[in-house]
Amino acid sequence: MRNAYQYLDPDYTYTDPQTGVLRNLANVTNQDDLLFLESASVLKRAKELAKKPIKIKDVKALLAIHQYLFQDVYQWAGKPRTVNISKAGKPFIETNFFATSLNYIDTLIGDYHSLEKTDLKRIAQKLAEILDAVNFLHPFREGNGRTQREFIRVLALEHGLTLNLNPPDNADVYERYMSGTIDGDVAKLAALIEELAKVEI
Repeated sequence: MRNAYQYLDPDYTYTDPQTGVLRNLANVTNQDDLLFLESASVLKRAKELAKKPIKIKDVKALLAIHQYLFQDVYQWAGKPRTVNISKAGKPFIETNFFATSLNYIDTLIGDYHSLEKTDLKRIAQKLAEILDAVNFLHPFREGNGRTQREFIRVLALEHGLTLNLNPPDNADVYERYMSGTIDGDVAKLAALIEELAKVEI
């Protein structure tokens, strides 16, 4: 399964050993109930960020966005994971390489901020590179996709563009986004971003 995750968490750092459910602030022990709680809580916080986004100076904003979105659900919201994870058989960056990866993403963000706001093609390309790097990092135990989409949305907004990589009425866009991130296809992501990005009115 392309969406399946594997975790190395022998010490049950994040999960309850009896239920296998992620430990959470509400002490919910049923997986479906937790998904409902998480979805409702994150949706509420995402709407707040839509009105007042977190400004992105560097990669620390990625941690701040995750903390804001998941603050009502997980004690570790905004904190990098301490276990290694993989998806569809492809491992994400191991935790001991986080510092190097974060520094690299900071470089990409700096490059992005230096771009001319009228050069949509280069903006889309750099956003795709940042998205690919953040996705490969996958810094959190849960909530990476929602966090990185908000991160990219705000970066686009800071160049005067609106961008929604998960529109509610277009499953095809989300599937293309997922395909691009899972396969690490920067060209596919750049084309999708260039297609979707609109000048903010």
